[in-house]
Amino acid sequence: MFKKPKVIAEIGCNHMGQIEIAKELIKLAKECGATVAKFQKRNVRELLSKEDYYSPHPQPWNSYGENYGKHREALEFTLEQHADLKKYAEETGIKYSTSVWDVTSAKEVISLNPEFIKIPSAENNNINLLRELRDNYSGEVHVSMGMTTREEENDVISYFEETNQAKDRLVIYSCTSGYPVPFKDICLLEITRLIDTYGNRVKEVGFSGHHLGIAVDIAAYVLGATWIERHFTKDRTWKGTDHAASLEVPGMQKLVRDLGHTYEALTYKTTELLEIEEAQRNKLKFKK
Repeated sequence: MFKKPKVIAEIGCNHMGQIEIAKELIKLAKECGATVAKFQKRNVRELLSKEDYYSPHPQPWNSYGENYGKHREALEFTLEQHADLKKYAEETGIKYSTSVWDVTSAKEVISLNPEFIKIPSAENNNINLLRELRDNYSGEVHVSMGMTTREEENDVISYFEETNQAKDRLVIYSCTSGYPVPFKDICLLEITRLIDTYGNRVKEVGFSGHHLGIAVDIAAYVLGATWIERHFTKDRTWKGTDHAASLEVPGMQKLVRDLGHTYEALTYKTTELLEIEEAQRNKLKFKK
């Protein structure tokens, strides 16, 4: 029996540091039928070394600051702003969540008590971050497994199993870290590998896609991913590195629609001949 698919509209930093755009994207995600509107939170000084902070942005045309650190800070919201976004999402009728990149951000988002908090692929080997969410937060912990070895995968799950929390709280995502990812590198069968390997050890398996189009998301769901996460924007031509790998409103609408239709279709026939077939049988079936 297939579970109803849940869709995460990953707004991330596509709000360009503007709270009103963030709220507009929440509203649009709700109108598209997404389950969750998700953001990101970083403490830039904690996350980046001094060298990385003052290094140039690798794509200067997409930078919002004079160096990489200033760029990242320009895209950050305060805890109070995240609380405002969570309140707005709830009033709009959609769930709020956030990916956290460091312990300080984790502590701040924990104080907001969303239903789940996500750990991005880049931080899933950060033991201090894992510990903070495992020991000081009671909601689900979602973890992307992009750019991650199989040993590192097992380490994450084993760490939550130490306190008997993996089965009830941990959701892991098949993911290829790239923006955008060519189809040959999506590797959808990693979903079945994760289910076969960890399905009885974690709560659910999801799929986080950074590709173009929506066809493979439907396949990901059919392969067993119950959470489908896609980056979301109002305009793919906006300034920023994530927009190109994001869905605009028409794409998100179609994704939610097609996942819903697929969920409805994934059944066996309830009888040998369905009622809809009877009239066609009477008219077309070869008479012996």
